[in-house]
Amino acid sequence: MKSIYVGNLPFSATEDEVRGLFSPFGEVESVKIITDRETGRPRGFAFVDMADDGADNAIKALEGHQMGGRALKINEARPRAPRAPRF
Repeated sequence: MKSIYVGNLPFSATEDEVRGLFSPFGEVESVKIITDRETGRPRGFAFVDMADDGADNAIKALEGHQMGGRALKINEARPRAPRAPRF
């Protein structure tokens, strides 16, 4: 299972639209559109989880793909860096 970062996503994009974009490359396990904590509005990026072989093909095929007039940035998600505690 790989997690794919999808950046420069149109703010109007839905989970179903993102799932539909990736599903031709294999089974999509989950789609998570990231929203702002305070406003609840989409932040313009998402994470898609899918099987390794389908994920690799999707990354290659969809990098730069136009969606809602925006060129998507697609790559394998990197682990989140640890953050210092806030005081």
